[in-house]
Amino acid sequence: MNAAERKAVAVLAGIFALRMAGLFLLLPVLAPHAARMPESSPLLIGLALGVYGATQGALQIPFGMASDRFGRKAVITAGLLVFALGGAIAALAESIEMLILGRAIQGGGAVSAAALALTADLTRAEQRTTAMAILGVGIGAVFLLSLICAPPLQSAIGVDGIFWLSAALGLGAVALLWGALPSAPPTKAMSAPAHGNPAQFSGIVKDHRLLQLNFGAFALHAALTAMFVELPGMLQEQSGLPLASHWKIYAPVLAASAVAMAPLLMLSARHHRIALLCAVALLAVACAGLARIAGSGALPAVLAALWVFFTAFNALEAMLPSRVSRLAPARAKGAAIGVYTTCQFLGMFAGGLCGGALSGRFGAGGVFWFCAALAAVWFAAAAAAHKGSGGGGEGAEIFPRAGPR
Repeated sequence: MNAAERKAVAVLAGIFALRMAGLFLLLPVLAPHAARMPESSPLLIGLALGVYGATQGALQIPFGMASDRFGRKAVITAGLLVFALGGAIAALAESIEMLILGRAIQGGGAVSAAALALTADLTRAEQRTTAMAILGVGIGAVFLLSLICAPPLQSAIGVDGIFWLSAALGLGAVALLWGALPSAPPTKAMSAPAHGNPAQFSGIVKDHRLLQLNFGAFALHAALTAMFVELPGMLQEQSGLPLASHWKIYAPVLAASAVAMAPLLMLSARHHRIALLCAVALLAVACAGLARIAGSGALPAVLAALWVFFTAFNALEAMLPSRVSRLAPARAKGAAIGVYTTCQFLGMFAGGLCGGALSGRFGAGGVFWFCAALAAVWFAAAAAAHKGSGGGGEGAEIFPRAGPR
């Protein structure tokens, strides 16, 4: 990448990091906070965790299309301001209903697709995969640090304070957007061709390879969100550590998982399907293990299962978007990424909602068995697709060739 591209990608990585930190910092502390609110229930707690994903998923593609028409910066700014507003409402919430409203408004700032399109606008085609990989690494690093930092932050400033911090981070991202990032050329619009051609957009939605990846994104984030309905309470019960000290659990587990995922990523570079099946199998085993030991007080077994889970999760979080970018044709990458991110966030919503409902009815074991079942269905679908691929190869066309104009 040249100097201008390096600067643009670095600034965009910072914008993504600020916004995603406001989301990830809440993941390990929100369920216990919501549980203390008047009239809370497991279902409403799960909804508070997952409703962010519903509004994100519903608005990703509309925001991306709006950025084609009104400009990337204007739409991203509007989304970040909505995100900050939602954080402020959630910080002031004194009831579970107001907390859910604030989280829903936070999710209304659905700027991921528009920001990825801006990344494409500011980089050359041959550098685009590298740019997307840098953004992905940055988001992964923020996720790991957030899980470690959230418990002590909760102790210092409370969950209300973390919501205020998330609002401030959103405003900081706006300042970074306008203060450090050059404007994109007005004639470049990454996702416009696919949105403008219904046949191409239909091809993205129906392509079997992209469907597998999109379902994988849905299942992965559904399992993650559902797990955090029960995990904080489970760790508190089995370790005896207060929530503020859970970083002592997350830090070594996440550090070990970051090392353990390296072989999966190296395998993925040469044999993607094998690496994918291995990672999904590990995900299913980890969730089943958590279900078996829920309530048993076996902390070492819980830590081992979490290590396996985060090894698989972090590897898949890196593999899936890279694969989408590789398989989608250049004229439709923006639309393909928009569909992929929509599935991610809808998975968060489904995971929070189902996790809350299952927690109220079956307890922690029911939640973790649900996560294991999601991973098992994903594994079966991916394995069946591999057997039935018929040697189509990586270069098979996603779209039919256009006819004469």
